[in-house]
Amino acid sequence: MTDATITSTLDTTGKCCPMPMVETNRAMRALRSGEVLEIVATDPGTRTDIPSWCARTGHRLLSTSESDGTLRYYVQKA
Repeated sequence: MTDATITSTLDTTGKCCPMPMVETNRAMRALRSGEVLEIVATDPGTRTDIPSWCARTGHRLLSTSESDGTLRYYVQKA
């Protein structure tokens, strides 16, 4: 990842579209500008959903990783 500190973690493991994005949107509203949300997901649709959502909303996708079918996204609130 980057040097940013994770403020909160959202585990959407086992959930399918649209729930990972619904929960991500809700979790981001609870954060302050500059804070970082770690999103853990298994839905392959998040590979495109999260980056495009970040582009639309102005949030910054810091990094992504994948290991054994588990995806992790690190998003900084705008």
